[in-house]
Amino acid sequence: MSFGQQGGPPSQWDPWKPNSQQPWDGSSDGPTPDWAALAEASETRNKRRRLLFIGGGALATVAIGTAVAVAVVSANGDSEASTASSLPATADIPSQSATAPSFAPTSAPPPLDPKEFVSSKSKDTAPIGADILFPGTQLTMGETVYKKGPTADTKNCASVAQGTLPKIFKANDCTRLMRVTYVKDGVAVTVGVAVFDTEAQATKVKTQADDKSVVRSLSGSGVKSFCDSAVCRTTTNSYGRYAYFTTAGFTNGKNVTEKSTQVFSTGDDLAEFTFRQIRRRGEAQASAAADE
Repeated sequence: MSFGQQGGPPSQWDPWKPNSQQPWDGSSDGPTPDWAALAEASETRNKRRRLLFIGGGALATVAIGTAVAVAVVSANGDSEASTASSLPATADIPSQSATAPSFAPTSAPPPLDPKEFVSSKSKDTAPIGADILFPGTQLTMGETVYKKGPTADTKNCASVAQGTLPKIFKANDCTRLMRVTYVKDGVAVTVGVAVFDTEAQATKVKTQADDKSVVRSLSGSGVKSFCDSAVCRTTTNSYGRYAYFTTAGFTNGKNVTEKSTQVFSTGDDLAEFTFRQIRRRGEAQASAAADE
């Protein structure tokens, strides 16, 4: 009993076509399939599928990378935004002047004025005398050395003054006059220091004194008499409650002229030294008061 084909010629077998059938016994009326061609077609198809799969994987990788990059950017953006948002606004940031520490104003007390301690009897309380104000046996000014001669001290100021000075001393209540003489190379200078209770009195004496206001020269102790009758050079000044004078001339009785430069320089040296000694007196008392 034979089974014939129904509904037309037998179908061709296509390995890639659904519902196609391949004769199991090899007895087909059609041509025998080209197995080599079929195998090659299958290989080509498999390669295409692998390429598509690989390509799809690459696209997936790119997509994943993009997603990661977006995530990183987003994360960075959120971090920066978070950092920025955590900072206070400009108005909330205190200014430098507001944060700088403030201190109560303090200052060291001003140094005591030495002149203040030699300007009134109440503060000028240190011992004083001709040998205290003019110590030692000689005086050095720069490179010049002056030999110290006699000293004298009296409370009757007018008794050792000449010209217009006695009257000025009495009018301003001079309480003491100390004198000392220095000599060098035939030139002698007597320095007189008059003491008053106040600076105002000493200043008035300096203002009222004139060319005829003279402190008598002091001789003795090896110093010849000078300026008794000859023309001499005199000066007047004051510092604090002290008025000080110089009478300078030649020990041989010669008159002093404008060309007598040695007399002028000697008198200036002794006047400068007297000023320094009075000021040192004030400095010593100011220093002692500051240490109390």
